[in-house]
Amino acid sequence: MVEGTARRKEILRRLQLSEKPLSASRFAEELGVSRQIIVGDVALLRAAGEEIIATSRGYKLDQAKDQKGRTKKIAVQHDASQTQEELEIIVTNGGEVVDVIVEHEIYGELVGSLRIKTAKDVKDFMKNYRNSNARLLSNLTNGIHLHTIRYQTEADFQQIKQALAEKGILYQE
Repeated sequence: MVEGTARRKEILRRLQLSEKPLSASRFAEELGVSRQIIVGDVALLRAAGEEIIATSRGYKLDQAKDQKGRTKKIAVQHDASQTQEELEIIVTNGGEVVDVIVEHEIYGELVGSLRIKTAKDVKDFMKNYRNSNARLLSNLTNGIHLHTIRYQTEADFQQIKQALAEKGILYQE
């Protein structure tokens, strides 16, 4: 078992070396502690200023500030059965789904980091969702939610919106 400070340094080192998200369970197994200890370690690293994000696939360093492109938010509404279609539309039209945002009546804005860029990311996200007991954040808001979309050109963004509108997913009052 690796002790506190050394364990947190090791977590950070592994995140810096990895191109893929690393799960708390994997860290726990490899470092000989519980998953909850790892979650606490990551919270302490974040509090110390480390830019660590939690995705559905595990932890990774936030490299968004190094990425090129613009971002805008879009409002969408759909049930869980259209989630994969929504994500595929965005990535196949040149977008990245940075996050999902819902407005909660008690907690205010709730944001979940997604970082979905490719068809493989969509497939992995959907597999994770189907294999879990978790519910989508949009279940809290009758399917209405926002996504921050990263894109390269305004034409890409407009194509994403048009494709979502054609499928009845883009939220319009």
